Amino acid sequence: MINYWIEGLKIAIQPSNLLLMFIGTVGGVIVGALPGVTSSMGIILLLPFTYYLDPKSALLMLAGMYSGSMFGGSISAVLLGVPGTPSAAATLIDGYPLGRQGRAGKAIFTALLASFSGGILSGIVLVFLAPQLAAFALKFSPIDYFALAIFGLSIIASVSGRFLLKGIISGLLGVFISTVGIENIRGSTRFTFGIPALSAGFELLPVLIGIFAITEILIELEQKEKEAKIQHKISEIFLKKEEAKSILIPILVGAIIGILIGVIPGTGGTIATFLAYNQLRNWSKNKEKFGKGALEGVAVVESVNNAVTGGALVPTLALGVPGDVVTAVMLGAMILIGVRPGPLLFQATPDLVYSFFAGWFIIQFMMLITGFLATITSPYILEIPKKILMPIVLVFGIIGSFAIRNSLYDVAVAMIFGLIGYFMRKHNFPATPLILGVILGPMAEQNLNRALILSGNDYTVIFRSPISLTLIILSVLSIVFGVISAEKERK
Repeated sequence: MINYWIEGLKIAIQPSNLLLMFIGTVGGVIVGALPGVTSSMGIILLLPFTYYLDPKSALLMLAGMYSGSMFGGSISAVLLGVPGTPSAAATLIDGYPLGRQGRAGKAIFTALLASFSGGILSGIVLVFLAPQLAAFALKFSPIDYFALAIFGLSIIASVSGRFLLKGIISGLLGVFISTVGIENIRGSTRFTFGIPALSAGFELLPVLIGIFAITEILIELEQKEKEAKIQHKISEIFLKKEEAKSILIPILVGAIIGILIGVIPGTGGTIATFLAYNQLRNWSKNKEKFGKGALEGVAVVESVNNAVTGGALVPTLALGVPGDVVTAVMLGAMILIGVRPGPLLFQATPDLVYSFFAGWFIIQFMMLITGFLATITSPYILEIPKKILMPIVLVFGIIGSFAIRNSLYDVAVAMIFGLIGYFMRKHNFPATPLILGVILGPMAEQNLNRALILSGNDYTVIFRSPISLTLIILSVLSIVFGVISAEKERK
């Protein structure tokens, strides 16, 4: 084992590999910060450059892109209120208010520390517990996935605040939106109204761009009063002693939840971030701060983001089963560069595996350095006049929507959801429940259908699985706590 680590470290610290990891990490931060350009897209764009590299070097470069992009998504979420990546959607709940309060640098610095910590902790798990966690992940049956989705939807009660009824309506609208298009089990089309384009349904990213970016642009256009210039000082990015203490537990909670959710195939960072955010909010003594600019909220979400990366790589490397959408792309990239993930990977190519492990930790430190530079410079974006900044955001939003499938249909989807988001904002309908519905609706429906097919339409299967039963009980408790918190906030 020690010999493998020494050989792996020797490969990882070769100057050429260090340069490739750095390029991948910097590129990942930039890709993640651009609204509409996802981590998956960054890996795909990087793939042609890895064809002629040694598989070990190519894998390290791809890992840099993966880790860097997960942190990069927080930059646009804090500065513009637009999640750079889908998994950064929860970051803007507290990150964007902090940016509007002139604390953007502090918010991004918190995100950086949390991302670094989540990446390191998930890397430790990836190295030492990969086979055990992968085996646990395989115990999840369809009904357990359904219960996990219901647990995620139960968060709606907490994130809606005092607008509980409107939050429920928003969440139900999100679930309805997720049903548009071709149903995956039977292949039937639903709610297309004879329009062929609707059979493809709605991609998540155009919906996010519409609800957050386009809506924000419309709100800013409506503001007629003179905008207040947000002041930013480099000296204010560092955390005070009390602030540093306050984010320690959120980072640890985020890392644990991110790793556990990450190893479950088919889940991913977006689900994990909202689950962790909700749990921390329920446990916190300062619930009223969340949603208004709590550093703890940013810390837990960004810790989850990068903890999921290591967690999702566990089943990808150990079993050849992708943990989320990004690792599915990573899996395809590995096969293209000549790497065959699975149980034999550790025996057949230990030099590749341990060079990847060593490189993973080096990449986290590279991200720390790159992210610190971004923390210092990026908040000055807020000093750009809104009449210049907002058109730039609109252009990036349109490009990002179009780039998903090279389709103007997705651009139209972003625009329509921008109008929907504008209406919701004006009438105090929270946007987060709608996004939760869009994300978790398909997961709940498809796995419930699979479970009922396997059980012969026996609905009691929900309560016969220990994992499912535990998650259902947690869902009920989450709803109860959410309703109590909403009632206290209303009063």
